[in-house]
Amino acid sequence: MAKILVVDDEPAILSLIHNALSTDQHLVTTLSDSTQVHKTDLGTYDLILLDVMMPGVDGFTLCREIRPAVDCPILFLTAKTLETDLMYGLGLGADDYIMKPFGIGALRARINAHLRREGREKRNILYLDPVRFNLSGKELFAREDKVPLTKSEYEICEFLARNRGQVFSKENIYEGVFGYDGESDSSAITEHIKNIRAKLGRYGLEAIETIWGIGYKWKL
Repeated sequence: MAKILVVDDEPAILSLIHNALSTDQHLVTTLSDSTQVHKTDLGTYDLILLDVMMPGVDGFTLCREIRPAVDCPILFLTAKTLETDLMYGLGLGADDYIMKPFGIGALRARINAHLRREGREKRNILYLDPVRFNLSGKELFAREDKVPLTKSEYEICEFLARNRGQVFSKENIYEGVFGYDGESDSSAITEHIKNIRAKLGRYGLEAIETIWGIGYKWKL
């Protein structure tokens, strides 16, 4: 199961794709207005489908704008057949294109092939505006500034951000970050979060919310 964003100005196409991909148990978000795409949501998607010819912001422009924020596959839906157009789109950072009109079976097969090839844990960027995680380098950036976190502080931030919106007790966080064989105990989580808040606060960010009597969650 993957989380997929589809942007196309034709409602009939959106409905067709939504129904087809839902058959494979994917969670599909559809947008008919390209200006509704928000960078704060992009880091949660496993694959993005963009129509090329849309009013306002076209697919080529949108791809160029969002590619720095995501490293999941971006596929174009296009009626363009000129090789120069297709090469231009791939040069902007797209991974593939699907020609209109397309068969449902071919659409599903192409998308599932990209998802299998990717492997979700291999992604290098998690973008939750205004915070960006460099997952391979274990670095957190507040906009363009690197936040000086310790290894443990970073791991706590990544764990909460990957599970954005969910509430975790300090015991849950400790087990999720350090495992059952960690060398400290869950009471250390409180101090780590205090330090994280102080460091992010220097950049005007309040990323971790306390849910009294339960635990903590990432709220950006």
